[in-house]
Amino acid sequence: MEVEVMNDHLFDFTGKVALVTGGSRGLGREACLALASRGADVVVSSRKRDACEAVVAEIRALGRRAIAIPAHAGRWEELDLLAAAAYAEFGRIDILINNAGMSPIAPSSLATEEKLIDAVLSLNFKGPFRLAALVGTRMAAGAGGSIINISSMGAIRPSALIAPYAGAKAALNAITRAQAEEFAPKVRVNAILPGSFRTDISKHWPEDKEATTPAMMKRFGEPNEIVTAILYLASSHSSFTTGTLLRVDGGWP
Repeated sequence: MEVEVMNDHLFDFTGKVALVTGGSRGLGREACLALASRGADVVVSSRKRDACEAVVAEIRALGRRAIAIPAHAGRWEELDLLAAAAYAEFGRIDILINNAGMSPIAPSSLATEEKLIDAVLSLNFKGPFRLAALVGTRMAAGAGGSIINISSMGAIRPSALIAPYAGAKAALNAITRAQAEEFAPKVRVNAILPGSFRTDISKHWPEDKEATTPAMMKRFGEPNEIVTAILYLASSHSSFTTGTLLRVDGGWP
C-alpha cells in the first residue's frame, strides 16, 4: 500500500523517534506508517526480521529513518536488547507503542494449560511492563515522552472464551495508571482499548462474527480507523491526558 507524506499541521512528529512493538502488521504497521508519514523516525519491532524490514522499507520510502530490531515482546532479555539497540541508533525514544499481543481462545478454565497462561501474560502484560519501565525511566530523566499501551475491550468486557487474554489486558490497564503516576509529569502513559478490527487476526474469526458484533456501528473497524487516536496520544495535543483508557470500539455497550 502506498503511503503519502502528510502535510498535517495538527500532528507533526518531525524530529521525534517512535518505537512500535508488533509493528510489522495490523494496527502496529498502521501506527508506524502514520507516524512516519508525519515526520517521525521509527524503530519497527516484531519477532520476524523480514516482516519488520518490509515496513522499514515503506518508511524509508517516505524519507524517514527507520530500523528493524526483531524481538519477542514477552521476553525481558530481548526487550533489554531492543531498548539498548534503539537508543544506540537514535539516542532517544519519544513515543513508545506497546502493541504486540496474542489473544488465544481458551475452551474452558479447567482445560486452560499453565503454559498458555504464562505465554499470554508474558506478551500482553509482563513485556509491556518491562519495556515501559526501560523507556519510561529514560524519558522521565530526559525530555519526556508518550507511552501508549494497546489494550482491548476484552479487558473491561471479558468473556469466558478469552479469560486469560482479558485478564492480561486488565493487568495492562492497571499498570497504565500506575506507570503514568510513576513517570509523571514528563511522561504520559495511556492505553487504547480497541474493539474488533479487521486485521490479520480477524481472518481466523468465525464468519458470522461481524454480523453479530455488539458494536453500535454494526461492523468491524478498519486498521486505519485507530490511527487518529494513536496520533492524539502520541502528540503534544494530549499534553493533559495521562493514565487514561481510551475506547476505540465502534460503540460497545
